[in-house]
Amino acid sequence: MPDLPDRRLNAYRPDLAEERLRGIVEAANYVSGSPAIISAPVVQMRARPELDCGTDTELLLGETVHVFDSAGGWAWVKADFDSYVGYVPDYAVSPVVHSRTHIVTAPRTFVYSGPDLRFPTVQALSMGNRIAVIDERETRGTRYFLLEGGQAVIANHCAELGRPLFGDYVSVAARFLETPYLWGGRSGFGIDCSGLIQLSMMMTGKTAPRDTDMQAKGLGTAIARDELRRGDLVFWKGHVAIMLDERTLLHANGHTMNVALEGLEDAIARIGWLYDQPTGYRRP
Repeated sequence: MPDLPDRRLNAYRPDLAEERLRGIVEAANYVSGSPAIISAPVVQMRARPELDCGTDTELLLGETVHVFDSAGGWAWVKADFDSYVGYVPDYAVSPVVHSRTHIVTAPRTFVYSGPDLRFPTVQALSMGNRIAVIDERETRGTRYFLLEGGQAVIANHCAELGRPLFGDYVSVAARFLETPYLWGGRSGFGIDCSGLIQLSMMMTGKTAPRDTDMQAKGLGTAIARDELRRGDLVFWKGHVAIMLDERTLLHANGHTMNVALEGLEDAIARIGWLYDQPTGYRRP
């Protein structure tokens, strides 16, 4: 019996599968999915429609998905950005109504009830959140972008979509220093090792697979350890880190439980007794 496609990147169940898998997997019905958009700042995606199921990844405000099914308070979706498949709460998915015009570039920022930093906050946003700006206003020297309903965000915490955001993904990753480690996290509120790489690269206009094993197989090209330089990646089984320079790593890790700096040799010695030596090195 042939191996089934990776369930993380292919939507199939006995009763339903995405149309492109017709003839590859067996299902009672096949659908193309309906386009939709994520309507909450950060949404956890799970392998099963159960609250006690661990988080596989997270979707961010304004990211688009295709919805294959919606039942029991859950939507079964596939992310357009990285093709990840899973279940999210159905309240966090909405029809695509307004196009997003800007993206949050600060690790974290706030939505205010109006264009004044002294006004109450109504929501917190993460880097990578996409918003629809309808106007802008300056109040006491601070420029704000206005959202639907009169809410506002700090203008210099955002950038227009379609324009260059950052040139160096390592510098983006370094902005997350001391951000809490979160398994499956992919935002400024909590992030894991592969999520840090994917989000940082996304902010430079590059794409990266979501999980460590995917990145180790298909991101960039393999290099030797003695070739390591800034921006290269070091992989262990289930973990990945970014080279800040020839001797220092930057990574979200469960040892310090945050995004931290660590010497390469120190990390290899510390991780080695649990997970053995690095499995490979790659240059994105």
